[in-house]
Amino acid sequence: MKLITKEIERKAPALYSQESKSADETQVVAKFFDPCGAATWYMTEYVPDDRLAFGWVTLGFGPGCDELGYFSIAELESIRGALGLGIERDTHWEPCALSAVMNGGSTGA
Repeated sequence: MKLITKEIERKAPALYSQESKSADETQVVAKFFDPCGAATWYMTEYVPDDRLAFGWVTLGFGPGCDELGYFSIAELESIRGALGLGIERDTHWEPCALSAVMNGGSTGA
């Protein structure tokens, strides 16, 4: 599955462009997940040339283990987990405030 579409590329703000915004003001434009695990990446910013994203990452280890950080789209595309399945993009995702996913309140559309 292609993780970044042209539409997502157009919608995603550039890295560092939202630094001064609160989590309520920052939009999550895409969600990626491991279909056989608990890891989820919520993208808020993206640089197409480097295929580098920034956002909220939860690996499913419980509270206190989630964090804001950078992640490589190329690396996500290379992952093959249980059953040989790769990371997928939530095709039904509707952008929402970063604060909603940080508080566990939004799972998308």
